[in-house]
Amino acid sequence: MRGTLTMARVKTVFVCSACGGVAPKWAGQCGDCGEWNTLVENVAGANKRDRAGGYAGDSRVLALADSDAVARPRLATGIGEFDRVLGGGLVPGSVSLIGGDPGIGKSTLLLQVVAALSSATNCLYVSGEESLEQIGMRAKRIGVADAAITLCAETRVESIVATATTSKPGVLVIDSVQTMYSADLPSAPGTVAQLRECAAQLVRFAKGSGAAIFLVGHVTKEGVIAGPRVLEHMVDTVLYFESDAGSRYRIIRAAKNRFGAAHEIGVFAMTDTGVRAVSNPSSIFLSHDREAAAGSCVLVTREGSRPLLVEVQALACDNPSGNPRRVAVGYEQNRLAMLLAVMQRHAGVVLAGQDVFVNIVGGVRITETAADLPILLAVMSSFRDRPIPAPVLAFGEIGLAGEIRPVPYGEERVAAAAKQGFKRAIVPLANRPKKPVEGIEVLGVKRLLDAIDALS
Repeated sequence: MRGTLTMARVKTVFVCSACGGVAPKWAGQCGDCGEWNTLVENVAGANKRDRAGGYAGDSRVLALADSDAVARPRLATGIGEFDRVLGGGLVPGSVSLIGGDPGIGKSTLLLQVVAALSSATNCLYVSGEESLEQIGMRAKRIGVADAAITLCAETRVESIVATATTSKPGVLVIDSVQTMYSADLPSAPGTVAQLRECAAQLVRFAKGSGAAIFLVGHVTKEGVIAGPRVLEHMVDTVLYFESDAGSRYRIIRAAKNRFGAAHEIGVFAMTDTGVRAVSNPSSIFLSHDREAAAGSCVLVTREGSRPLLVEVQALACDNPSGNPRRVAVGYEQNRLAMLLAVMQRHAGVVLAGQDVFVNIVGGVRITETAADLPILLAVMSSFRDRPIPAPVLAFGEIGLAGEIRPVPYGEERVAAAAKQGFKRAIVPLANRPKKPVEGIEVLGVKRLLDAIDALS
């Protein structure tokens, strides 16, 4: 009897690009996260690797009281702003994901970081996008060509883990995670299944060996890291590189940090010799022309664990069409409209026939309510064409009844303003320091009218 040749059927599944959930058939909406049009067809391959463990032997059990005794100290990178974002330094065994636009400086900064750490621990830099010669050219350009860094050009995650197991690096850089692939999966690099599996193997290696790992991630056009959201849940720290087009300054923002404050920021400047930390970020957010100008007010905002001085600019001009616009850059537009209504109701300033534009200088986005008072003072200054006397700053939340509400860390904000040379501050009455702050006069106000009268 003639034999019949049969081929094994390829089993396909559908993986959600947002959450990584798996469905047996395609649907318009993911059943796990509820996102629409995110299910992508993928080949289901049997993984021979033990996904439950990754390391042979029994799991280690340790009493909570003894955990401090085996904890290793953080590694200082020597770059103050980067250490601040990490929460005080690099934690051994941690996994940090860094995302940002192409060419923003992710690889350059990490090469400087491992060069600074190479004197204290072994460092392995793995690149899946550049050759070893290209990395050497960048290292020579930024002046770290003599650092004791081990380079590797590889994209197969099993080979990377094997190399790292042999060389035992204290710091491992993967540039980038979207170029890595696992031989256990038939899908192409960058797919949801590959990203999840590669990240899982690297996280297991970091936790088992104590090596700190940096993962460089690509971002989508929406500015989020490409791949499933489960990728951000697997790592310990998620950092985003931010920059305005044409600006030489870079901001690293911590979106997640298990070892420090979330939403902490670090400010850097891109130079010909690499990325340089900015020790006084308030200086780049304030106008270099400190002369009094109508429509300008200085705000003390708080990013992460430190106060920052930011200039708020406003412009109020006539609108002959009868349909006034409310435009805000770096601030919530709906809240601006609400604040203008409060000013009309409780201060008697009618802007119904005025276009109002608000801009936060330096590309910073303000999300806290402490910006309410300086924004209205800047709008009032522009509307009356009367500059706010310099150097004066303000902060405070405005309620719908026209009251000035306190904001957190009021005394620290006043102290930061005094260090920058400001002589007068208009703050909520509840935020007025109990003891005088040297070099600055603090005026506490309870109502919006009180703040406007203080500038008259």
